[in-house]
Amino acid sequence: MGGKDLTRASTDATTDPIATFIEEMELYGRSETTVNDYETTLRQFDDHLEQETLDSADRLDCLRWIQGLRDDGYAPGSIRTKAVHLNRFYGYMAQVGTFDANPMVVVMEEMSEKGDSSPTRRHVTVEQMGEFVNGVEHPLRRALVTLLVKTGMRAGEACNLDMRDVHLDHAAVRDHRSKPERAAIRDHPDTLFVSSNIGVGSVANGETRVDGNKRHRDTRIPIDEELRDALVRWLAVRPDPISDADPLFVSLSRDYGERLTSDAVRAHVRSVAEGWGWYTEGAGPEENVTPHYFRHFFTTEMRNRLGDAYVVKYVRGDVGDVMDRYTHNWEELVEAPYRNNIFRLRE
Repeated sequence: MGGKDLTRASTDATTDPIATFIEEMELYGRSETTVNDYETTLRQFDDHLEQETLDSADRLDCLRWIQGLRDDGYAPGSIRTKAVHLNRFYGYMAQVGTFDANPMVVVMEEMSEKGDSSPTRRHVTVEQMGEFVNGVEHPLRRALVTLLVKTGMRAGEACNLDMRDVHLDHAAVRDHRSKPERAAIRDHPDTLFVSSNIGVGSVANGETRVDGNKRHRDTRIPIDEELRDALVRWLAVRPDPISDADPLFVSLSRDYGERLTSDAVRAHVRSVAEGWGWYTEGAGPEENVTPHYFRHFFTTEMRNRLGDAYVVKYVRGDVGDVMDRYTHNWEELVEAPYRNNIFRLRE
């Protein structure tokens, strides 16, 4: 490969789309390590293009670059990470109107299909997952696990939910709500709102966040009956939050009343999974059940039921540049298919 200078970080952002992207990621509060990883990948891809410009790259350019990484001996995990970085770059630049399209959309779809078919990943049926979830008596853990299984949400995104992000159509919740729901969900009962504008260290709803959301677009996610019941049960015993932001999930232990962190979510899930024999110290992500495993489970089940990969991608928050029609026609294209097809965990 070759010929381009890989040290152009100081180039004027108006003429260098990578510099623009890197600068904006820094403004969003991404960590120095994350920003450096993005720039390394993007400069590497830019060098692969040689004389071609980033905005003119197509799907084949992306595929050839990925094949080049394989030929250079990169591990599959490293290749996937680089593909994710490139996809997010193109998705973001298309979303803000700098580029016309994201050439990585189809590439990532194919890589996801290949990854989800891994024969070594633990296989859990809906019936088994139902037994697992229904065996959780702890109200906080039951609410967390049900939320992650039913939405494919990331642990950090669950932690960033405030009560204003949750519209539960339940009298006990309505009567005790101190602040109104967000306008985006006020007219949509039994709906969650996940913001795309929360990064590590950013201030949201008056509180500095320690976890970031990794979404390309703000997302409204339907709440089905089983998730609503689990959340109502949790709210009945939830301590008064310390933060005025009124977080949905707060700690019941040493940091009593403080917003739950993603590390705490992983610890809660691990505790439940260990008791079920679904987590073993030293085992890999294919074997252990973690918050990320629930994301995989949701994706696999809903993709099979819906037959529309982009509905699943919308709920997961994976892509931004192709989501306009799903956002603008949410009731028809997202809410109705989701409610009609979401798997039940209880008989």
